[in-house]
Amino acid sequence: MSDYSFELRRFESPGDERGRRRVAYWNGEVGRLGSVELLLPALEVVPVADRSSYMGTMVTGDSVPISSYKAPPYGGKPRIRQGALIVAGQHAVVSRSSWRWSKAGRALWIWAVGREYRYRETVNKRHHALERHGVQVLMARSSWKNPDTISGEMHGSVDSVDLSLAILFEGVYTRNLSLRGAIISTPGRFLDSLGAFW
Repeated sequence: MSDYSFELRRFESPGDERGRRRVAYWNGEVGRLGSVELLLPALEVVPVADRSSYMGTMVTGDSVPISSYKAPPYGGKPRIRQGALIVAGQHAVVSRSSWRWSKAGRALWIWAVGREYRYRETVNKRHHALERHGVQVLMARSSWKNPDTISGEMHGSVDSVDLSLAILFEGVYTRNLSLRGAIISTPGRFLDSLGAFW
Protein backbone atom coordinates (compact mmCIF):
# COMPACT_ATOMS: atom_id res chain seq x y z
CA MET A 1 0.00 0.00 0.00
CA SER A 2 1.58 3.30 -1.03
CA ASP A 3 0.64 6.97 -1.37
CA TYR A 4 -2.73 6.59 0.30
CA SER A 5 -4.49 8.89 2.78
CA PHE A 6 -7.07 8.12 5.46
CA GLU A 7 -9.02 9.75 8.27
CA LEU A 8 -10.16 8.45 11.64
CA ARG A 9 -13.10 10.18 13.34
CA ARG A 10 -13.58 10.56 17.10
CA PHE A 11 -16.38 8.90 19.04
CA GLU A 12 -16.87 8.55 22.77
CA SER A 13 -18.52 6.01 25.04
CA PRO A 14 -20.24 7.63 28.04
CA GLY A 15 -19.16 6.94 31.59
CA ASP A 16 -21.78 5.80 34.07
CA GLU A 17 -22.84 6.06 37.69
CA ARG A 18 -20.94 2.84 38.54
CA GLY A 19 -17.64 4.59 37.89
CA ARG A 20 -16.95 3.26 34.42
CA ARG A 21 -14.53 5.55 32.64
CA ARG A 22 -15.37 7.42 29.49
CA VAL A 23 -13.42 5.97 26.55
CA ALA A 24 -12.60 7.87 23.37
CA TYR A 25 -11.97 6.05 20.13
CA TRP A 26 -11.06 7.12 16.61
CA ASN A 27 -12.35 4.88 13.83
CA GLY A 28 -12.18 4.80 10.06
CA GLU A 29 -11.62 2.76 6.92
CA VAL A 30 -8.03 2.47 5.72
CA GLY A 31 -8.03 1.14 2.17
CA ARG A 32 -7.86 -2.64 1.79
CA LEU A 33 -7.02 -2.99 5.51
CA GLY A 34 -10.63 -2.20 6.42
CA SER A 35 -11.69 -0.66 9.71
CA VAL A 36 -8.98 0.57 12.13
CA GLU A 37 -9.57 1.93 15.64
CA LEU A 38 -7.50 3.78 18.25
CA LEU A 39 -8.77 3.54 21.85
CA LEU A 40 -7.87 5.88 24.73
CA PRO A 41 -7.81 4.86 27.49
CA ALA A 42 -7.65 1.20 26.53
CA LEU A 43 -8.75 -0.36 29.80
CA GLU A 44 -7.86 -3.91 28.73
CA VAL A 45 -4.17 -2.94 28.42
CA VAL A 46 -3.76 -2.13 32.14
CA PRO A 47 -4.66 -4.55 34.97
CA VAL A 48 -7.35 -3.18 37.29
CA ALA A 49 -4.90 -2.97 40.21
CA ASP A 50 -2.56 -0.72 38.17
CA ARG A 51 -5.12 1.73 36.75
CA SER A 52 -4.37 4.40 39.34
CA SER A 53 -0.73 4.49 38.17
CA TYR A 54 -0.88 3.55 34.47
CA MET A 55 -2.89 4.37 31.39
CA GLY A 56 -3.05 2.46 28.13
CA THR A 57 -3.81 3.10 24.48
CA MET A 58 -4.41 0.47 21.80
CA VAL A 59 -4.93 0.02 18.05
CA THR A 60 -7.15 -2.75 16.68
CA GLY A 61 -8.65 -3.44 13.29
CA ASP A 62 -9.91 -5.87 10.70
CA SER A 63 -6.48 -6.52 9.18
CA VAL A 64 -3.92 -4.75 11.39
CA PRO A 65 -1.95 -6.32 14.23
CA ILE A 66 -2.98 -5.18 17.69
CA SER A 67 -0.49 -2.75 19.18
CA SER A 68 -0.65 -1.27 22.67
CA TYR A 69 1.26 1.11 24.90
CA LYS A 70 0.96 1.68 28.63
CA ALA A 71 2.76 4.15 30.88
CA PRO A 72 2.10 6.54 33.76
CA PRO A 73 -0.45 9.12 32.56
CA TYR A 74 0.08 12.78 31.84
CA GLY A 75 -2.22 15.19 30.03
CA GLY A 76 -4.89 12.51 29.57
CA LYS A 77 -2.55 10.11 27.74
CA PRO A 78 0.21 7.66 28.62
CA ARG A 79 3.56 9.47 28.61
CA ILE A 80 6.66 8.33 26.74
CA ARG A 81 8.73 7.72 29.87
CA GLN A 82 8.43 4.35 31.63
CA GLY A 83 6.26 2.96 28.85
CA ALA A 84 5.73 -0.61 27.66
CA LEU A 85 5.05 -1.21 23.95
CA ILE A 86 3.63 -4.42 22.50
CA VAL A 87 3.27 -4.92 18.74
CA ALA A 88 1.66 -8.03 17.26
CA GLY A 89 2.00 -9.83 20.59
CA GLN A 90 5.72 -9.05 20.91
CA HIS A 91 7.42 -6.70 23.35
CA ALA A 92 9.12 -3.79 21.58
CA VAL A 93 11.77 -1.30 22.69
CA VAL A 94 11.34 2.50 22.73
CA SER A 95 14.33 4.79 23.22
CA ARG A 96 15.05 8.49 22.92
CA SER A 97 17.56 11.15 23.85
CA SER A 98 15.91 13.79 26.00
CA TRP A 99 19.09 15.96 25.92
CA ARG A 100 19.03 16.78 22.19
CA TRP A 101 17.94 20.20 20.93
CA SER A 102 16.54 19.42 17.49
CA LYS A 103 13.30 17.59 16.67
CA ALA A 104 15.29 15.00 14.73
CA GLY A 105 17.58 14.44 17.72
CA ARG A 106 14.64 14.09 20.11
CA ALA A 107 12.85 11.49 17.96
CA LEU A 108 11.75 8.17 19.38
CA TRP A 109 13.64 5.11 18.17
CA ILE A 110 11.45 2.03 18.12
CA TRP A 111 12.56 -1.57 17.62
CA ALA A 112 9.51 -3.73 16.89
CA VAL A 113 9.02 -7.08 15.15
CA GLY A 114 12.58 -7.01 13.78
CA ARG A 115 12.31 -3.47 12.41
CA GLU A 116 13.84 -0.14 13.37
CA TYR A 117 11.58 2.93 13.29
CA ARG A 118 11.89 6.61 14.03
CA TYR A 119 8.87 8.59 15.27
CA ARG A 120 9.27 12.36 15.33
CA GLU A 121 7.43 15.66 15.46
CA THR A 122 7.39 17.45 12.09
CA VAL A 123 5.63 20.81 11.57
CA ASN A 124 4.32 21.23 15.12
CA LYS A 125 2.88 19.26 18.04
CA ARG A 126 -0.10 18.09 15.95
CA HIS A 127 2.03 16.58 13.16
CA HIS A 128 4.23 13.49 13.37
CA ALA A 129 6.03 11.03 11.12
CA LEU A 130 6.74 7.33 11.60
CA GLU A 131 9.62 6.25 9.37
CA ARG A 132 11.64 3.18 8.49
CA HIS A 133 13.67 2.41 5.36
CA GLY A 134 11.41 2.98 2.33
CA VAL A 135 8.36 3.87 4.43
CA GLN A 136 6.87 7.05 5.82
CA VAL A 137 3.50 7.54 7.54
CA LEU A 138 2.62 11.20 8.18
CA MET A 139 0.05 11.76 10.91
CA ALA A 140 -1.94 14.90 11.77
CA ARG A 141 -4.45 15.68 14.52
CA SER A 142 -7.20 18.26 13.99
CA SER A 143 -6.33 19.61 17.46
CA TRP A 144 -3.74 18.74 20.08
CA LYS A 145 -6.11 17.47 22.77
CA ASN A 146 -9.11 15.28 21.95
CA PRO A 147 -9.00 15.89 18.18
CA ASP A 148 -12.19 15.32 16.18
CA THR A 149 -10.11 13.68 13.46
CA ILE A 150 -6.73 12.00 13.10
CA SER A 151 -5.54 11.75 9.53
CA GLY A 152 -2.66 9.99 7.86
CA GLU A 153 -0.73 9.87 4.59
CA MET A 154 1.20 6.73 3.66
CA HIS A 155 4.25 6.83 1.38
CA GLY A 156 6.28 3.86 0.20
CA SER A 157 5.63 0.19 0.87
CA VAL A 158 3.58 0.77 4.03
CA ASP A 159 2.11 -2.36 5.62
CA SER A 160 -0.28 -3.08 8.47
CA VAL A 161 2.45 -3.06 11.17
CA ASP A 162 3.64 0.40 10.10
CA LEU A 163 0.09 1.70 10.14
CA SER A 164 -0.73 0.22 13.55
CA LEU A 165 2.36 1.83 15.13
CA ALA A 166 1.85 5.23 13.50
CA ILE A 167 -1.73 5.44 14.72
CA LEU A 168 -0.89 4.09 18.18
CA PHE A 169 1.50 6.93 19.02
CA GLU A 170 -1.25 9.47 18.32
CA GLY A 171 -2.68 8.16 21.60
CA VAL A 172 0.57 8.85 23.53
CA TYR A 173 1.65 12.16 25.14
CA THR A 174 4.39 13.26 22.72
CA ARG A 175 4.64 16.99 23.47
CA ASN A 176 8.25 16.61 24.62
CA LEU A 177 9.46 15.38 21.20
CA SER A 178 10.35 19.03 20.61
CA LEU A 179 12.56 21.06 22.95
CA ARG A 180 9.91 23.79 23.23
CA GLY A 181 7.28 21.19 24.13
CA ALA A 182 9.57 19.62 26.71
CA ILE A 183 10.21 22.99 28.37
CA ILE A 184 6.51 23.84 28.43
CA SER A 185 5.50 20.49 29.92
CA THR A 186 8.35 20.16 32.46
CA PRO A 187 6.64 21.97 35.38
CA GLY A 188 3.50 19.86 34.98
CA ARG A 189 5.46 16.61 34.73
CA PHE A 190 7.47 17.56 37.83
CA LEU A 191 4.36 18.34 39.86
CA ASP A 192 2.71 15.18 38.56
CA SER A 193 5.69 13.09 39.72
CA LEU A 194 5.44 14.64 43.22
CA GLY A 195 1.90 13.35 43.45
CA ALA A 196 3.30 9.84 43.86
CA PHE A 197 4.87 10.91 47.19
CA TRP A 198 1.97 12.90 48.66
